Amino acid sequence: MRSLVCRKPDLFEMQQIAIPTPKEGEALIKVLAVGVCGTDYHAFRGNQPYFAYPRVLGHEIAGEIAEVSSGKSGGLRAGDRVTVMPYIACQTCIACRQGKSNACSQLKVLGVHADGSMCEYMTVPTEYIVKAEGMSVNQIAIIEPLSIGLHAVNRARIESDEVVLVVGAGPIGLAVMKFAKLAGAQVIAMDMNKERLSFAEKWAQVDAIVDALGDVDEALKTITKGDYPTTVIDATGNAHSMMNTFSYAAHGGKVVFVSLVQADITFSDPEFHKKELTLLGSRAANLQEFEHVIACMKAGHIDADSFISHRAPFDQTIDSFNTWLKRESGVIKALIEM
Repeated sequence: MRSLVCRKPDLFEMQQIAIPTPKEGEALIKVLAVGVCGTDYHAFRGNQPYFAYPRVLGHEIAGEIAEVSSGKSGGLRAGDRVTVMPYIACQTCIACRQGKSNACSQLKVLGVHADGSMCEYMTVPTEYIVKAEGMSVNQIAIIEPLSIGLHAVNRARIESDEVVLVVGAGPIGLAVMKFAKLAGAQVIAMDMNKERLSFAEKWAQVDAIVDALGDVDEALKTITKGDYPTTVIDATGNAHSMMNTFSYAAHGGKVVFVSLVQADITFSDPEFHKKELTLLGSRAANLQEFEHVIACMKAGHIDADSFISHRAPFDQTIDSFNTWLKRESGVIKALIEM
């Protein structure tokens, strides 16, 4: 089978390897499509934390069960359409014992710590496979990034009528906006890219937009009548943006970092203390969130087709990847089709 490996920063190589054989408790998945994540772009460029080369990238997976081992099948059968929860946990550390396997101390994310899905077939433990019956390939391929956004909303415990500022209108930021809206919040989208802000208005139906290159403080004061947002969620992957969020939050508010950046984050402690802010990290997602995303898509709350802006066949991935990395490409979510 074909497998696309990132040998080192800025170097992809298509290789031919044997189709893997599932061990007991595993299933063989025929990969139908792979969503391209910011993590993949960062890894290709050489600035992704927790990463080692060579690596097969890809963790946003739409697939079909090709074979299930004779051990635990998990109710899976050949032909089932599925996605994969790509966060392989140890099940024994303190986070896992507390039901927070997404924060496992030994977490291995497919496509980051272990080889991912930019290949024609892959084996996965059955407990990490999520059925996606009756769903299109487009829908299945974006379940994982939408779940990341939902997890950030759940971490913030957003309530109805709350004012939420989401900084960054990329795929994860858009997912945060959508689920904050579904939670009943008033949502403000902020980005420096006007096209992405326009897309956020249409796709996530945000209530207001803010140009990050303009007078942000004045815009937030006007929109919130001087109160400022009660929750600020940063999804930029930019250290400077993340540090600015503390000044955007209301007194008594919350700041959530769904962003991951290979840098130190600093902030003014007197300002943090004066506002009595709550700072939260948001990592990965859990099974319940995957299932909630699936239910929302089946109920028609999420338009998967318009979310995917670019696509390419597998054998054109290398050339397409370099194009998608350019800001002028206008990419929201790119999809590799097998």
